[in-house]
Amino acid sequence: MNFARIFAIANNVFSEVIRDRVLYLIGLFVLFLAGIIRLLPELAAQTHNKMIVDIGIAAIGILGLIVTAFVGTGLINKEIERRTVLVLLSKPIGRAELIVGKHLGLSGVLAVLISSTTLFYFILLAINDIRFPFGSLLVAMLYLFLELSLLTAVAILFGVLTSSLLATLLTFGIYVIGHLSADILKAGELSQSPSLEAITKGIYFIIPNLSRLDLKNDAVYGVLPDLMTLLLNAGYALIYIVLLLAIANLIFARREF
Repeated sequence: MNFARIFAIANNVFSEVIRDRVLYLIGLFVLFLAGIIRLLPELAAQTHNKMIVDIGIAAIGILGLIVTAFVGTGLINKEIERRTVLVLLSKPIGRAELIVGKHLGLSGVLAVLISSTTLFYFILLAINDIRFPFGSLLVAMLYLFLELSLLTAVAILFGVLTSSLLATLLTFGIYVIGHLSADILKAGELSQSPSLEAITKGIYFIIPNLSRLDLKNDAVYGVLPDLMTLLLNAGYALIYIVLLLAIANLIFARREF
């Protein structure tokens, strides 16, 4: 693979998505959080401002999920539907380079989105004298980025396989199941049904366990896993991303246009 071509594709995706969508979402987030801080002062005071901290970090995750699901599934699929993929592949660009470049481009967009919204989030909390665990929330945001980058790989894989609409729905489905996979596994073990237990184990091992990357609920209390667990979970996410992109590339390489 040629890294210069991958970078060019990533830069093109980054510029297009930043220009068309992300700046509006950042502005929407700032207005939303500022409104929440103003509308819930008494309730927030009674709960030591935890509600505002929770709402802010949850809103960042939701915005990132929306961008990932709706943009990520169309990165390859729209090129196929518009037949512009023929123009791209007629140039000295490999299919693997196209997939990796698209993933890196959207991951860059997500990095900007999460960094910007997190910065405004911290500023608004500080201006309104709301205490928050800076370090643990910062780590939680880093793992949110890893989670969304993994979901971007999922979205690209589904985008190669099917239509944009179905791919978007499947990506949201993976997000939900990925956060419930541990509970699904426990439910299978408690069912005492060998067939159901086998199915739930299959789901657990195939679907990425996104709860390993979701640190938000504990981070608001200043609680984080130990360093080894954090490193293992980060490695887990990176391995899954590579595997998903490799599968997407294998499928895309066999498609005829």
